[in-house]
Amino acid sequence: MKLGFRDGVLYDKRRSNWDAAGPRPINWSLWYPAADDAQESDLPERSWFQKAAVARNAPIRRGAVPYPLVLLSHGTGGSAAGLEWLARRLVDRGFAALGVSHHGNTGIEPYRAEGFACLWERAPDLSYMLDHCEDWLSDLSGHIDTISVFAAGFSAGAYSVMLLLGAVAQFSQFEPSRLKPGAARGPREFPDLANHIPALLRTSDVFRDSWSRMSKYYRDDRIKAALICAPGRSVLGFSEESLQAVDAPALILVGDADRAAPADECSSWLHARLRRSVLKIIGGGLGHYVFVPEGTALGLAFAAELFTDPPGIERAAVHEEIADLSAALFQNVDKAAMA
Repeated sequence: MKLGFRDGVLYDKRRSNWDAAGPRPINWSLWYPAADDAQESDLPERSWFQKAAVARNAPIRRGAVPYPLVLLSHGTGGSAAGLEWLARRLVDRGFAALGVSHHGNTGIEPYRAEGFACLWERAPDLSYMLDHCEDWLSDLSGHIDTISVFAAGFSAGAYSVMLLLGAVAQFSQFEPSRLKPGAARGPREFPDLANHIPALLRTSDVFRDSWSRMSKYYRDDRIKAALICAPGRSVLGFSEESLQAVDAPALILVGDADRAAPADECSSWLHARLRRSVLKIIGGGLGHYVFVPEGTALGLAFAAELFTDPPGIERAAVHEEIADLSAALFQNVDKAAMA
């Protein structure tokens, strides 16, 4: 199947950017089945990630029914491109996939402490895309289903997706008052994050406003099921009562050797509190970053640890398994809805 691709940026005027200089930007990327005669070509930019050739702005391959849509939320400091490996495999399986790069918490712009601390701002990015689908669908309208939607998230993206399912945050894992001696004060990409929070609370109106929305209810009833990949310790800040009320099916996947988000601390904890979840621990000594793309020579030169797996592991084969599992989950939910 030919891989169509479009991207752009929308602006959420209800929320400010972190500089208080304008509305919040939402950079988006869409992958979809392209018409059979579409011409694919490699994307020109240099990247740490291996990517498939795409037919940019191509007409959609017309189907008997609209393609189901999967929303994608990247990991801490990543970007929508970090889930291209899943998006294109979902397209091969009959879906369209829409990813966003979350402002202040994405590698396509300078990192901001605000974006790393206020993870709850990521869920409204995804709902905004559904609320304003006419602004990005264009000629694809009627060919992609934006009413009954699925979601998938990796690491911090798993946190975003859980908010869409109805989880409610009670606290942030990096609140200085909650940190234990010797505990990490931030993620790998922003290791001193907790040190910034007191000053931001004193000096930034935008940050204070966001911090006050920490425990808001972000559930989006359009999300019918979710893939939760390697959820991090941030999920431990969710209200257990809110997790027990989540009624959408969720598939939780994690590597058996994930040291950044150990299965027994994070994924198992979450699974035990979700009524309709399935937990699969993928064996073979797999770490946290098996959920990012295969690396290019550039990526291996700058961050080999992100792209190196144990001997005998082919990351592409793991990605195929993940795509099969997620497509089966989403297709079964669709079948149940039509029954």
